Amino acid sequence: YGADSLRYFLSTGSSPGQDLRFSTDKVEATWNFANKIWNASRFALMNMNGLKYEEIDLSGKKSVADKWILTRLNETIESVTRLSDRYEFGEVGRVLYNFIWDDFCDWYIEMAKLPLYGDDEAAKKTTRSILAYVLDNTMRLLHPFMPFITEEIWQNLPHEGESITVAKWPEVNADDTDQQAALEMKLLVEMIRSVRNIRAEVNTPLSKKIKMIVKAKDDSILATLEKNR
Repeated sequence: YGADSLRYFLSTGSSPGQDLRFSTDKVEATWNFANKIWNASRFALMNMNGLKYEEIDLSGKKSVADKWILTRLNETIESVTRLSDRYEFGEVGRVLYNFIWDDFCDWYIEMAKLPLYGDDEAAKKTTRSILAYVLDNTMRLLHPFMPFITEEIWQNLPHEGESITVAKWPEVNADDTDQQAALEMKLLVEMIRSVRNIRAEVNTPLSKKIKMIVKAKDDSILATLEKNR
């Protein structure tokens, strides 16, 4: 399964003072995690359109998904740094896994496809910049646990410096935290999950269009849904 998978399993699978029972299934699970990271990064790199490090610009008009992923990145940087300082590497692994697999791969990348495949050039540039910025910081957080795949991805991203090994440790940028956007995104995620669950319960394929009726509790929720229609 490769050195990165084994290393991630060994470094994040144990608790301080406890022996670790080797598990081929768990090493395979971390290999799947590495594969997920590779595929997500490949998608981002395919859509960089020649973006250079100095061209990364987060000041453009951002969607709710953009603001949310930057907020989640800040929360992840804070948690990983704090837990690493306390040698709680099992918790570090859990935080990184949840952020990369759930937030970045399953939600942000899917939502990033809307502007990337659209006609708004300004929105495309902002989305590319956020993809590059988030991946750069995420690879640096993950590097101590998966040194080989992170170096390979980082070298192909718009970056500054010779190697991720000596790159600066990520820092929280308070200007990029937007709790309102996080609440809006939470509402959207819950709604999408609900629709998917209902579809599954009545065996309705995703390819079939359905009529959707939403009952909003109040005008603020209605406004949020309209904004993110």
